[in-house]
Amino acid sequence: MAAAPVWSVDPRTGKQREQVAVEATAHEVDTAVRAAHEARAALADRTVRAAFLRTAADRLQAAGDRLVEAADAETALGPVRLTGELARTCFQLRAFADIVDEGAFLGVVIDHPDDTATPPIPDLRRYKVPLGVVAVYSASNFPFAFSVAGGDTASALAAGCPVVVKAHPDHPALSELVAHVLRNAAAEHGVPAGVVGVVHGFEAGLELIRHPLVAAAGFTGSVRGGRALFDAAAARPVPIPFHGELGSLNPVLVTEAAAAERGEAIGTGLAGSMTLGVGQFCVKPGLVLVPSGAAGDGLVKSLTDAVSNSEAGVLLDHRMRDNFLAGVAERTGLPEVDSPVTPGAGGEHTVSAGFLTVAASALAEEGAHDVLLEECFGPVTVVVRYDDEAEATRVLSRLPGNLTATVHLSAEEAAGEGRGAAVLAELTPLAGRVLVNGWPTGVAVAPAQHHGGPYPATTSTSTSVGGTAIERWLRPVAYQGAPEALLPPELRDDNPLGLPRRFNGVMEV
Repeated sequence: MAAAPVWSVDPRTGKQREQVAVEATAHEVDTAVRAAHEARAALADRTVRAAFLRTAADRLQAAGDRLVEAADAETALGPVRLTGELARTCFQLRAFADIVDEGAFLGVVIDHPDDTATPPIPDLRRYKVPLGVVAVYSASNFPFAFSVAGGDTASALAAGCPVVVKAHPDHPALSELVAHVLRNAAAEHGVPAGVVGVVHGFEAGLELIRHPLVAAAGFTGSVRGGRALFDAAAARPVPIPFHGELGSLNPVLVTEAAAAERGEAIGTGLAGSMTLGVGQFCVKPGLVLVPSGAAGDGLVKSLTDAVSNSEAGVLLDHRMRDNFLAGVAERTGLPEVDSPVTPGAGGEHTVSAGFLTVAASALAEEGAHDVLLEECFGPVTVVVRYDDEAEATRVLSRLPGNLTATVHLSAEEAAGEGRGAAVLAELTPLAGRVLVNGWPTGVAVAPAQHHGGPYPATTSTSTSVGGTAIERWLRPVAYQGAPEALLPPELRDDNPLGLPRRFNGVMEV
């Protein structure tokens, strides 16, 4: 595999800025993975892990100005957005440090022998251990929160798993800078630099998923790229877990009562959500079911006004811009599709936001309009006008799995009157997060968060955001009849580490 230069590119002009590195060869990928594998022992101590994560957050925060400047030069996301994202990333690292300290994620369960049970129960002790080296595939649209120091890396390190990150080509210079910060943080706690490896290049990404010492992988990106890696992970002589976030339409249903009650506010809110970050969020509302008639007309007018007043923006790279323009052209070319505000090229390097409308009857059965049920990455959404509840249900029944599904209800419906509960039940099979009277953009980093959903939203039932993301990188193991002197301290009767556990059927905190 011939090495090719890796360039930092300015998305505002499409021009190369500087050479950052070269694409990793198969030998370099192997070296990075083996270095990560050797670093496992240094992460075995939970105290060290937690301290490392907190130091990483402190160092990232201290280098914030330099990192945000580098990120903006490569992504054009703007200092305000990037500063907030970096703060989220630091918070996430500290949150996982707290989880490591608490120890509940280990899932300790101890059962003493019970000869009276049927069948008899032997001495059994169960907890969770790290899988090993995790391959992390960075996302383009979150250069901090879903990249080198992002949620996959933070949760894997918290679990005790070293990582090798396949850097995203849209921000290679930032990736190297962040990796340098993490390695310096590791050094403060005696953890080898190989605990966080970074490789560049498409072929390197394939070599990484195939490496026999890689034990699991996390991915955020397109359906096409994610499915290729998922298939490669499954085709290995020893298949590995692949936790991929691939794509999502994030449907929104507006009931007739909600549209009549506050259609203008819903239209304005939708405009803000679909254009946020130039429409480059994985949870952008991409399909919105709006009732026909006057109530729905008011919502669409409000949406039209708000989107018309939005400014053109720069997408993350010119390939995405080309794909966005091609996707818009394909959709606007369909019969029965109108574009009250036509999305398109806002300038040589920018795009303008817009939305399309179509009757629900066009989507009720398989046909040429099915492309409207696929994600179009960028500032565009599809408004589907439905005549009655049955028609809306038929459209929802045709949707693939999603990260989110949203319903806007009237005050009475939200209070339990009418179809509110029934609509929630209808949306639940479609997504991992169901929202009421809100917008899906904005994914809180919280213990109860779930960022995942049925395929193709994700390839597993796990979350990539929130404390339970750590579970992806662990496996349970049970010891039967093992003498106490041979057991790890986590499983000893006297609980020297003070861990939460279930002891002979009783939960101990």
